[in-house]
Order: sequence, then C-alpha cells, then structure tokens
Amino acid sequence: MQLERSVIEINEMAQRRGEPFRVLIIDDEQWVREVFRDFCNVTEAVEVELATGGADGIELARTNHYDVITLDLIMPEMSGLDVLSEIKRLTPKVPVWIITGNATERLVREAGVLGANRVLYKPLQLDDFLTELATAFSAKA
Repeated sequence: MQLERSVIEINEMAQRRGEPFRVLIIDDEQWVREVFRDFCNVTEAVEVELATGGADGIELARTNHYDVITLDLIMPEMSGLDVLSEIKRLTPKVPVWIITGNATERLVREAGVLGANRVLYKPLQLDDFLTELATAFSAKA
C-alpha cells in the first residue's frame, strides 16, 4: 500500500513540475546499482544514471543536474567521503544520500558533517526507498 502511494505521489509531483526527477546512483558494485535503478524504474517519473565509482560520479554531478544522488561510502577507487565532499562543493543544494551496508559509525558521522542528507542501510526495501524519494522530491516540486 505504501509503495503504491509513493509511486502515485512521485508521478503527480513530476507531472506538476513538467519533467521527470533525476537520480544519480554511485556504487562500485554493479548489482547494487542495478537494484536501485530498478527501484527507480518502478515509475516513469524518475530518470536514473549510474556511476561505477567516485570519479565517474563526480564527473556526472559536474555536468548534469540531479534531484537526488545516492552514494556508497566504501568504494575501492575513491573514498565515499571524498566523493561526497566534492559533490557537495559542486552542487551544494542537491541532496546526497549515503547508502551503505558496512560503514562504521565514525564514517557515518563524518558523512553527516560533510553534508550527507540521509544515511540508509543495505538491504533497503523498495517501499522504503520510494518513500524516501517521494519525501526528497516533495521538497523540490
């Protein structure tokens, strides 16, 4: 029931604003990127781009507009904290969510200090993810 409400709400907000919402998903694990892409694709009111790591995500954030960016904290190529810091420097008003499965409390606190808007823990359920999206999008609609 919550899932259906969130989808309807996202669709209505996108229709009112005249364009879909845009989400960037930055994660080094392909299966995680695909799961969150599939979560977003439950509605046509959300467009998704995927970044395979920090440098790729920073470049996409630099050259495109997003309504929400999701970011894994622990990636091999570049620290999620470094990515978060650079993205917040480039696009300070865009909400950045940390989605993690194994970050320490110290890392999570540091992410908050650097400007992360939300910290969500894997495994994340579809209806919880869409509820969070609907809440974030309502601030932008």
